[in-house]
This record gives sequence, C-alpha cells and structure tokens, in this order.
Amino acid sequence: MKYQSRKKAILLLADGTIFYGKSVGDKEGTSFGEVCFNTGMTGYQEIFTDPSYFGQLMVTANVHIGNYGTNENENESDSVKISGLICRNFSYDYSRVDAKESLEDFLNANNLFAISDVDTRALVSYIRDNGAMNAVISTDVDNIEGLKKQLAEVPNMNGLELASKVSTKEPYFFGDENASLKVAALDIGIKRNILRNIASRGVYVKVFPYNATFEEMSAWNPDGYFLSNGPGDPEPLVEAQAVAKEIIKRDLPLFGICLGHQVIAIANGISTFKMHNGHRGINHPVKNLATGKGEITSQNHGFAVDRESAEANTDVEVSHVHLNDHTVAGLKMKNKNCFSVQYHPEASPGPHDSAYLFDQFVANIKKAKLQQA
Repeated sequence: MKYQSRKKAILLLADGTIFYGKSVGDKEGTSFGEVCFNTGMTGYQEIFTDPSYFGQLMVTANVHIGNYGTNENENESDSVKISGLICRNFSYDYSRVDAKESLEDFLNANNLFAISDVDTRALVSYIRDNGAMNAVISTDVDNIEGLKKQLAEVPNMNGLELASKVSTKEPYFFGDENASLKVAALDIGIKRNILRNIASRGVYVKVFPYNATFEEMSAWNPDGYFLSNGPGDPEPLVEAQAVAKEIIKRDLPLFGICLGHQVIAIANGISTFKMHNGHRGINHPVKNLATGKGEITSQNHGFAVDRESAEANTDVEVSHVHLNDHTVAGLKMKNKNCFSVQYHPEASPGPHDSAYLFDQFVANIKKAKLQQA
C-alpha cells in the first residue's frame, strides 16, 4: 500500500446519515457540495472536469477509479469542476499507453479533496432512494456537530445560479476561421468536446460569456446560435433566457444542450423542476419520437423540463423521451428553427448514437442561409 497512514474520513449527508472511508493519499481536508452519483464505467477525467458538475460531490459507481491514469487531452474544461470525489477503490498506480500522470497527481494539481474505501454500492442505493442532497466529506471525524452546522449553511441547488462560476470571462474563438459557417455559442458551462463536434462540421465558433446580450452575439453576424450545457438551476438565468427569446422571435437557427435545453424551454413559458436524484451516466435510453429509434445516451443533469407543461404548449413538441422515467429528453419548436436535447450528444464520455444532432443543427443553418439568399 502506497500510503500506510491514510486518514479516517467520513461522508456526512444533510439528513444526518454517515458513511465511513479514508482520505485519498495522506491528506486532511473538508469539502461541501450536493452529493450525486455517476454510473459510467469509464470517463472519470471527463466527468471531473465537466462544468455541469460544478459544486457537486461526485460518487463514482464504478468500483475502481484511477486505474488508467489521466491525459490532459481528455479535460472538458481548464480545471476540475467537482467539489470532491467519493469512491470505493482508488488506484494510485495506473496503466495506459496514453496516460501522462496518475489520477492522484491530477487531483493534487487541482487541489481536490477525495475519499475512498466508502461503501459506494450502499451509498448510491441510499441516494437513489432518498434523493440528491447536500453533504460534506472530511477527515475531521471527531467534529460531527461542527460539520453539521457548516453543512446547514451550504445553499441548496434548487434556485442556485452557477453558470457565472464556470463561464468564460471574455469571448474566444474555436475552430477554423476560414470555415463556411459561423456559430455564436453562449457559454453557461460549455464542454470542449461540444465545441470540437460543432467545429468539425465546418463551423467557426465564437464563445460568449453567460451574460452576453443578443446584440453582442449578433454583432458578429453568425449563421446560427448555440446554448450550452452547464450547472445549477435554469430559472435564475434570466439573461440567457432573454437571449433565447430574441433568437426564437427572429427565427434564427438555435440548438440547446442540457442547461441550454432548459433555458429554451423556459423562454417558451415551459416550466422546469429539480429531479429526485437526476440522470448521470453513459447508458441512458432515449427514444426519438420522430424516427421511433432508440438511442443510448450520455446524461448529466439534476433539473428537467416539465412534460405536462411542454405538451400543453402549442408552439413546441416533445421530440425525445427518456425511456426509464418518461421525462422530456428533447424539444422542437413547430414553426421556428429551434430544437434542444436534455442529454449530451458529444458523449464525452459515452456512446455516439446521438452525434447526428450536430449534423441536424448544421443542416438547419444551411437551410436558413439558402432561404435568405
């Protein structure tokens, strides 16, 4: 064993339940956040750096974490975005041709506190039954009452605006500046692989901060618009909602993913809600209602669009549904060039069943350009 003196650690849930473990390495620490779990068997680095996970304590359902190391090319943002890691077996040694460093070194470089040796099977089952809630991981195991007091002050994810914490501060470009198409992307927590997927289809992307106005975005004269994934509750994102409303009003090509999907829903007067424990994994079944085909999808969200509210809206149709719980997985406006999905078609990590959605977006843009010609 690399560390003989690892510290005792606990996971304390907001309802008072305690799970026991040990620190990763010989570190002492404490970290707060909403506890959630991801069922993916691979892709831990992409998960940890996904801005959609900002402020969350991540429980990995896979029993082994760290066994294939890390590679900087697999980062989905410029840093780790989860607030802490909870796992069963943490691998200090790793083996993979493309690996550049261990997960331990990667987490240390990002100053992330992690605990292992937790009964994650029992923990995931508990969260599934009792719902996502705030929690704390700590090596301060003799200070339970103090930790409870600090935990009580952590804000609830419901109503929490987090896009400003992860969005770019200044606009930037991605892709080939000589590409034939231009897309303005609103960054409310964007992943790099989304940008790669858009750019690889002959598109030059300009990424704007979360609070950019439609006027600022349209001044670049883009051919289409994109609303990204991201963390937190969509309700407080009034600036992004205003952007979506303006794009829709002008019938410009618009595509939204995850949080962007929820923002588009709200812009259409459709309500959203906080889920019991969310969808987080790389094997979620979705049905495309237009084609009747099933897709295995990558998902990461704790909020969802209210299906009854969506189906009551005469301007919108539900295009995709989640086959496990029948929640809304996609929306399409009937008379506007706008569609969105709740899941992650860039699938980093995950299957590529839904990559066609990027093709659909580009096709919508090209069709709009032909109509304007």
